[in-house]
Amino acid sequence: MALSKQAKEQILSEVSELLDKSKLTVVANYKGTTVKNLQDLRKQAGESGTKVRVVKNTLVIKALEANDRLKNADTSQLSEQLLYAFNSEDEVAPAQVLAKFSKKAKKLRFIGAITDEGVFMAPDDVKALAELPSKPQLIASVVATLNSPVNDVLGGLSSGINGILSGLEARAA
Repeated sequence: MALSKQAKEQILSEVSELLDKSKLTVVANYKGTTVKNLQDLRKQAGESGTKVRVVKNTLVIKALEANDRLKNADTSQLSEQLLYAFNSEDEVAPAQVLAKFSKKAKKLRFIGAITDEGVFMAPDDVKALAELPSKPQLIASVVATLNSPVNDVLGGLSSGINGILSGLEARAA
């Protein structure tokens, strides 16, 4: 079913806004994926703040060309049945969501990604990015690393005090 001009303009506006705000836009081929699987993907993606859209490639190309930052992005790979995953908060989340989902829906495959500078990343680079820890995991590991010396000092002090108390109790008995 053909879209009306007004519907196309509305979609173009939405895609332009998503591309402009997104830190990373992951592109994947979804040919052969069921509608139910796509609905599940949208639900899972929403939990991480990622928005998944199935949009005509011509509209995405127009939105890219209209954006000053993204107008030089390579669009030669934007053909066939593609879905686009956008995230304005986390650079890694769209790749992670699609990588996790592709284990369940084997037909989903990465085409690449468009960075917020307009660079088109290769599928292998996107897969490598998907294996990185998420932003909350990285923050937690940094906090744990920073906290480690404090915990070590407190552990040493408390074990010393416990040793002194044990010695005093042994002397008193």
